[in-house]
Amino acid sequence: MALSIINSFASWFLKQRIHQIELFLKYPNEVQEELLMNLLRSSEYTIVGKKYEYASIRSYRTFSERVPISTYEDLEPLIEQTRKGEQNVFWSTPIKWFAKSSGTTNAKSKFIPVSNEALEDCHYKGSKDLLCLYLNNNENSELFTGKSLRLGGSKQIYQDNNTFFGDLSAILIENMPIWAEYSSTPSNKVSLMSEWETKIAAIINETKNENVTSFAGVPSWMLVLMNKVLDETGKGNLLEVWPNLEVYFHGGVSFDPYREQYQKILPKKDFKYYEIYNASEGFFAIQDQNDSNDLLLMLDYGIFYEFIPMDTFGTLNQKTIRLSEVALNKNYAIVITTNSGLWRYMIGDTVRFTSLNPYRIRVTGRTKHHINVFGEELMVENTDQAIAKTCQITQAEVVDYTVAPIFMVDKEKGAHEWVIEFKKEPADIATFQKVLDEMLQAANSDYEAKRYNNMTLNPLILNVARPNLFYDWLKNQDKLGGQHKIPRLSNQRDYLEQLLDMQICIK
Repeated sequence: MALSIINSFASWFLKQRIHQIELFLKYPNEVQEELLMNLLRSSEYTIVGKKYEYASIRSYRTFSERVPISTYEDLEPLIEQTRKGEQNVFWSTPIKWFAKSSGTTNAKSKFIPVSNEALEDCHYKGSKDLLCLYLNNNENSELFTGKSLRLGGSKQIYQDNNTFFGDLSAILIENMPIWAEYSSTPSNKVSLMSEWETKIAAIINETKNENVTSFAGVPSWMLVLMNKVLDETGKGNLLEVWPNLEVYFHGGVSFDPYREQYQKILPKKDFKYYEIYNASEGFFAIQDQNDSNDLLLMLDYGIFYEFIPMDTFGTLNQKTIRLSEVALNKNYAIVITTNSGLWRYMIGDTVRFTSLNPYRIRVTGRTKHHINVFGEELMVENTDQAIAKTCQITQAEVVDYTVAPIFMVDKEKGAHEWVIEFKKEPADIATFQKVLDEMLQAANSDYEAKRYNNMTLNPLILNVARPNLFYDWLKNQDKLGGQHKIPRLSNQRDYLEQLLDMQICIK
């Protein structure tokens, strides 16, 4: 009875936010313009604000002409100043927290500033809005009669010059409100453990007897945990361990290659999957419908959005547009200005808009993670989609994959080379290879044109990875667990060659 009352109150409380969401749905561009002006006004007297004379900027046009597009490398000297204790550099309120991130590929760590405003008005607000939208769509939810099993990449917080840095998950846990801690499992102590394999054992031990109603984490790593839970308990599926499960909140990598594997271990017809799009730099979008993978772009989190069309990205003709100018079904690189002082910052992700009223998106990949050596413009969204369909057709299951080009030498044509690790191999690898190539052509017309009659590209090459190859590669890189991801696509062969060097048997 008490849990039922708590569930009802929590649902009522969270759904109060719906009216504010409706405001930016109705006036999206006005909300964004006002937000930009507020960010500028609040930072007029910072070092950056004085340099670019924020006090005199009164329009987006002036802002875009005066303030340059930036990468982490551009902002690093200013971030280092703040890490050493100097304040009022690029943001007006004190910044004590920095999310340490190496992204998907960089060996060099990045230290992303996280202001108190970003914690409260972006990251935590996004988490609450996720629950709000889910509960608004599912009136009979009993989410709060149990706990959410969270799987983050938390590591210990390090203190340095009176500032603190660590994994974003650790920062969020360190600062989270009490109610969030009570509704989550495992404990903060276990969540913050750094050694992945020890941590997994501790999570299973602490959560297997809890009443878990939801999951939250990256699909690839969560699947590792779930399979280990089944091994540990000897159960056939997760509903035998946690009968009240109702939703999995996921993000970080595409869910498509893993969907069928999840449906096997969560055999409940009305089980829900809700996707989010967040990063160290901010919380950006949330799935707002039960039966759609499109993500609603959240416009009142202290983040002003701009977009670079990928057909001009990195060229002399590169142009940047604001939200009101985007078009449907085009790939854009995202540029953000945030309430942590990231000004016109390229986060490295690409998206396409699936709806303009309201603004809904799908994440299509990374600006550095595509293959365009031969003009094929292959995006991660294309390969994820092709892998998922090929697995359906051939009854295969994939653990992970990566793709790189085979460059043209002399008169030899180019090709794409794949390394795929299977959980369940197809009956015939040659058939899988042929179907995958066909699905790629169906997903991407540029790839199809280059493959026509083997004119530019030969058929793809497929290497079957030995078991645990990708896991071992990540372990060697000290990137087990949490937010770490396999680089899906690359214009270079570095990652693929490293994997092949670690390979024992190649089919």
